[in-house]
Amino acid sequence: MPPRRPDHGRKRSDGVRSSSVLGSRSTVSPGSARRSSAVLPSVLTFLVIVASGGLLLMIEKGMLNSMETPSPRGDGKRLDLIRQAGKQGSGGEDVESQILQEIRNRTIRAMCSQRNMPHSIWSLSPPQRKTLLQHVLVNDKYRFLYCYVPKVACSNWKRVLKVLSGALESVDVSIKMDHRSDLLFLSSLKPDEIRYRLAHYFKFMFAREPMERLLSAYRNKFGEIESYQKKYGVEIIKRYRKGRAKDPSVTGDDVTFGEFVRYLLDEDVEHMNEHWMPMYNLCQPCAISYDFIGSYEHLERDAEYVLQRIKAPPFVHFPVRQTWYKPVTTETLHYYLCTLPQKLLRELLPKYILDFSLFAYQLPNTTTEHCRH
Repeated sequence: MPPRRPDHGRKRSDGVRSSSVLGSRSTVSPGSARRSSAVLPSVLTFLVIVASGGLLLMIEKGMLNSMETPSPRGDGKRLDLIRQAGKQGSGGEDVESQILQEIRNRTIRAMCSQRNMPHSIWSLSPPQRKTLLQHVLVNDKYRFLYCYVPKVACSNWKRVLKVLSGALESVDVSIKMDHRSDLLFLSSLKPDEIRYRLAHYFKFMFAREPMERLLSAYRNKFGEIESYQKKYGVEIIKRYRKGRAKDPSVTGDDVTFGEFVRYLLDEDVEHMNEHWMPMYNLCQPCAISYDFIGSYEHLERDAEYVLQRIKAPPFVHFPVRQTWYKPVTTETLHYYLCTLPQKLLRELLPKYILDFSLFAYQLPNTTTEHCRH
């Protein structure tokens, strides 16, 4: 585990939480001030958050129900394909999907048009570009690029890619997923090959509510995966639990969520493990113009659209969730966020502020009144 260090990477966005998060406690505490680079927002980020929040409020009030919205990234076939999809849900969900795509597209365009933002993968720093290229999967037969985000159904998408390439007979085959074999990564191609695919292939990714994704990673890696307990858990407990710094009996299997958050606060986002690195840093939506950004919250519907868009064979379907899968419910997320010391949450959110604003997720409400219920 890397040593503690301040978070000063260029790619992390700085912002304060909106009133829905802080309520009457929006004043930055002295402890938060010491992490000034993590808390003080840029004017741009603040405006993006306000704009996103305003559009989401309009959705909640039904003010956009009668509005026709453009298709995502100018793909005129989007609406027709969605209407033909077998799992599109009700008409209301269809309109909601269009609005969500438009909010994301407009927000990303506004943010990414700024001079200091990357406008291609070649304007990224070498470490940033390496991370991105290592997370973009290529399928030449069906001409698409998929940027995978851990804890956003990426294992199932990798199954789909392996079936499309002929490496796997069916997405339903019961085997342990190998996340590297039989997959082509953009990082393995030459610059000219990368440029061609970025210019001519369908590009997509999937996003998830940032705190839900974070909690999913915490519960999975520190509750079930021994290698993570040994590699990260032991060090986290020794670093943040009083009196355990030199305890040889620490196994790392009982890391609390609060201890995990404290560890994240001391990490540079560009050097985080991929399971809790912000989605923005993994897929760089300013450097790659994605044709479609799906939602984990509407996984089946959005996956069906992607499969139709890439013209996948009829026998290829998106896998159903395994019976052992433990979803992060709204109640579970509410419990963890409300029991977390609010000072930690106030300092954590700026690290993931671009994930909230660019992908149109509302900041969590952890006011005293809300948590009481």
